[in-house]
Amino acid sequence: MKNLVYLGILALLATSCKSDTSTDPMPVPVKDRTVVFDGITDSIAPGDNFYDHVNKTWYENTPIADDQVGVGAYRFLNIPQQELLREILENVSKKESVKGSVEQQVGDFYASGMDTVKINERGMKPVQPILKRIDTITDVPSMMGFVAQQVKSGDYSIVNPYVSPDQENSKMNILHVSQTGLGLPDRDYYFAEDASVAAIQKAYKEYVARLFELAGMDNAFAKAETVYNIEKQLASSHKTRVERRNVKENYNLTSVDQLQNTQKNIGWNSLLKNLGAEAEMIDVEQPGYYKKLNSMLASVPLNDWKLYLKANSLNAHADLLSQPFQDATFAYSKVLSGQSEQQSRSKLMTRRVDQQLGFALGQLYVKRYFKEEAKERALDLVNNFQKTLEKRINNLEWMSDSTKVKAVDKLYAINKKIGYPDVWRTYDANIDRNSFFENVVALRQDEFNYELAKLGKEPNRDEWYTTPSTVTAYYNPSANEIVFPAGILQAPYFDLYADDAVNYGGIGMVIGHEFTHAFDDQGAQFDKDGNVSNWWTAEDYTKFQAKTQQIIDQYSQFTVLDDVHLNGALTVGENTADNGGISIAYDAFQLTDQGKGNEKIGGYTPDQRFFLSIARIWRVKMRDEFLRNYVTTDPHSPPTWRVNGPLMNFTPFYEAFDVKEGQANYKTEEERIKIW
Repeated sequence: MKNLVYLGILALLATSCKSDTSTDPMPVPVKDRTVVFDGITDSIAPGDNFYDHVNKTWYENTPIADDQVGVGAYRFLNIPQQELLREILENVSKKESVKGSVEQQVGDFYASGMDTVKINERGMKPVQPILKRIDTITDVPSMMGFVAQQVKSGDYSIVNPYVSPDQENSKMNILHVSQTGLGLPDRDYYFAEDASVAAIQKAYKEYVARLFELAGMDNAFAKAETVYNIEKQLASSHKTRVERRNVKENYNLTSVDQLQNTQKNIGWNSLLKNLGAEAEMIDVEQPGYYKKLNSMLASVPLNDWKLYLKANSLNAHADLLSQPFQDATFAYSKVLSGQSEQQSRSKLMTRRVDQQLGFALGQLYVKRYFKEEAKERALDLVNNFQKTLEKRINNLEWMSDSTKVKAVDKLYAINKKIGYPDVWRTYDANIDRNSFFENVVALRQDEFNYELAKLGKEPNRDEWYTTPSTVTAYYNPSANEIVFPAGILQAPYFDLYADDAVNYGGIGMVIGHEFTHAFDDQGAQFDKDGNVSNWWTAEDYTKFQAKTQQIIDQYSQFTVLDDVHLNGALTVGENTADNGGISIAYDAFQLTDQGKGNEKIGGYTPDQRFFLSIARIWRVKMRDEFLRNYVTTDPHSPPTWRVNGPLMNFTPFYEAFDVKEGQANYKTEEERIKIW
């Protein structure tokens, strides 16, 4: 189950990298702290490469830990963040707590996963009942029954249902189904022919074969090839990531009766009954996938499908089993990521508790580490930025007055969530410190039931889709809301006692970014109530599309790793938000006392410190393998271009650092792109 949100600072990797046995709360910061921008590389002109001007010295002198794929800010700020969570877990797991309490749930779950002796003793026994059920499948209907039952346990294979608002009626949750069924990160990995992708294809097949070997199956490589070929057929029906950005084309409300009549092999009536989902209409996001699946259920031999389901089930549970299964998973993942060493058990379990009991653990994190002053200050900033964007909208030359009125209406309808939820999510699962595998499955089942219970009801506007401790921020178009968890309200993004230039260039850029998401290529298609609705005049929307095409064209020219081009059409939403975010943050900063003045701090003017802060919040170093996959699959541009891309379009940056014609990132006034 999932919901549609646009992450401004995507945080997928949440692991720890240092050891600190302290159990004391974080020290109270000193007021009026001066943030020093050290390590500036003067030999690189700001107008040639501002990212390297600020970050190159750090980049060259900062190693990536063997058990990590990157280091720095951005998503990797979750590395030290996870260390704080680990300390909490180590503490509560050693205490006896009231059954069902937050402390008992997170503590016993963590303890169960740390008992590697018991996990290794059990070997693959926990997954054997699933494999035996696959053996009992006799026909396609019984196969689809198995598929549905596994979905309820969090094991998704060839169908991917989830509950979220109807995009044409945001006050009602409906059932959606999207394309799925692949083991590789993206459909394009099955068809690309370059050497790096071929190595990933080979590693994946070897991984599936190794899982089969560990499960005691013979002819493992031949069977892995069979699984791969099924996935490749499914992949041929998948829409690309760029095609999936088209909001309207990925909304196809269809009656269950029609699906039942046209896709009898899937057996939609039985599928929904087995899922426990009552629905007369379903949004089939990518109809081509389910049409292909229905055909393949007849054309692919049943025994081949059973191999596919075994591979999927082993993969879905491999990291819950004994060490050989975990080693197999890591051997494949390191080809994708370049990570050379497995993470410690405590790091892995901290991340798992955060993933599956994140709002329980989040309560303990907020209580211990989050300051209410930060929440109040952040809300003030958000409110000020809202007013700043209103002024920018009203001053747009390319938008008509009638569209401006509706844009401002949407802007002020945005719901703002800061720090942590007003009402905490609870978990209805029996957690036993002696049963790790069963705990994971129970929490997956609870997650499915939690999401399914929303079907046919009005969305809960108080719900959060990220945990409070996560370093991230997002805009959710169907709810027209922006969310800034406690985790993002820390350095380098936010420092309660730093000068305004640092905070406006840090968390300010993030706030502006998320506001702009309400008006990017996708967000602009949603009205103030979260419905896909055309609130534009035809002429205005044509002008808007022309401007977003400029962003696409510009970013498609950027490269990493010498010759890997960014996909401008995939990253256009995030790039639009980056460009808008910097503009909004700068305008808001100019209204502060520091922004109005010229006093230097550390040798830099207020404007220079603002831009230095922007470069610092994207200070990241990634492994090449991870970066290559990132460019293929992630809707965000790599950190270098989250700095250099927007700044080459922004005239105040030119003025602050005397950027001149002839420098590498110089653009003429006419070439500089401005949307919001």
